[in-house]
Amino acid sequence: MKNNYLKAFAIMSFMACGVGALSAQEIEAWVTNADRSMLFQQQPEKITLGAEEGKGLPIIIDDRQEFQTIDGFGFALTEGSAFHLHHMSAPAREQILKEMFATDGNSVGFSYIRLTLGASDLNNFVYSYNDLPEGKKDVEMKKFSLGHDYDDVIPVMKEILKIVPDIKIMASPWSAPAWMKESFNVRGGALKNEYYNAYARYFTKYVQAMEKEGINIDVVTVQNEPLNSRNTPSMPWYWQQQNEFVRDHLGPAFKAAGLKTKIVIFDHNCDRPDYPLAILSDPVTSQYVDGSAFHHYRGYMSGMSIVHRARPDKNIYFTEQMLTERPDSKSINIASSVRRLVVDVTRNWSKNSILWNYAADPQNDPHTDNGGCSMCQGAITIDGDKVTRNIAYYAMAHASKFVRPGSVRISSTDAFDPGVDITEDEERAEVRRATVVEHSNVLPNVAFKTPDGKIVLIVANDSWSQQAVKIQYNGRFANLRLAPGSVGTFIW
Repeated sequence: MKNNYLKAFAIMSFMACGVGALSAQEIEAWVTNADRSMLFQQQPEKITLGAEEGKGLPIIIDDRQEFQTIDGFGFALTEGSAFHLHHMSAPAREQILKEMFATDGNSVGFSYIRLTLGASDLNNFVYSYNDLPEGKKDVEMKKFSLGHDYDDVIPVMKEILKIVPDIKIMASPWSAPAWMKESFNVRGGALKNEYYNAYARYFTKYVQAMEKEGINIDVVTVQNEPLNSRNTPSMPWYWQQQNEFVRDHLGPAFKAAGLKTKIVIFDHNCDRPDYPLAILSDPVTSQYVDGSAFHHYRGYMSGMSIVHRARPDKNIYFTEQMLTERPDSKSINIASSVRRLVVDVTRNWSKNSILWNYAADPQNDPHTDNGGCSMCQGAITIDGDKVTRNIAYYAMAHASKFVRPGSVRISSTDAFDPGVDITEDEERAEVRRATVVEHSNVLPNVAFKTPDGKIVLIVANDSWSQQAVKIQYNGRFANLRLAPGSVGTFIW
């Protein structure tokens, strides 16, 4: 009898402790305000999940409903970005790289890098890995060399890999070597059919050469912006040509070489979901393709969801968007930026969000003269050893520090989701009524579950008023306050 009493007492004590722990669960908050009074700053006070307070429909977070796994958040490490980083003093470079790629303290943990496979339009000059005079050719790639990547890109990558050895790396070409093209010009001009096999060998050599340097390429996209021939460099591909290249050349070449690097198609704007879907409709090509990549200079983010709806077996990647602000701006347009490039990107099934690009100088240099981007500001501006953090830095930080690779997007109420409002009966206060509300009208948000079991909720107050954001998780509630135009990342 005594033993039974002790067992019962122990169980009751354990349950009491558990209930107490649940009722006292605290939420950590990191906030950026539109007036720059706080820039991705941890809040000193903790918010407690507990009983419901106040009116209004909550954002309901349900970690029993899971969606895509997240690969990471980051930027393109162009040759220009690497040039500025590499030419800093060693202590200054070490400090900013740790801040950008580590996760401890005030570091922001950027977790994805997009390399340019050869030159991009944010280069000091244009080069490929097999440049030859007009009239010469090297279909066996005997003269292939990573060449100018050894100047800045590879040294900086090796320093980053010391900080985060397993960072995800994607590579995208802007053009094939000029001798392979119809025009012998790095700007525009299609790849000659006779060099499809040589170009597939070029991709294979690149992945193998980078691997020898300790840089593992997780993904290659076939072509940056295949429907834009106005950049220097650039190269057009219609879907039929890209399909043939992947199906008959690149896919078989990677398979024969035993490469695990994923092949991703399209890599252009959200207004053309027909392009990747046309390629994926070829069953032979489809077996080589991991997914489709998108930018958002045109169209709607829902273009990614259209592709996912048609082919849920294939992954979605968001691979480029420029995000800029005036250097002397007294405010920061953080809410609309996070809404678009974190909330909308991941709600439309992307595994990542990569912006354009890591670093530039105060004049937004370097860039190519004929079709290079003269307004492409970096996430950071580098002036010697001086570093200025720009809007893109803070927008990605709100996701990258806590939504680590391997996290899973989970269900959270969207503004247009229906909701259920529990109210008092007009005449009998003790009676409760359930009313279905057509639109919940909550603030833009997205939620994730991390590999270590934490919940991360990112909310953007893109309204003009102070907002009390009510959340509900496992039947408990909390009220979060966000100033107009501010963004909060909340972790528990």
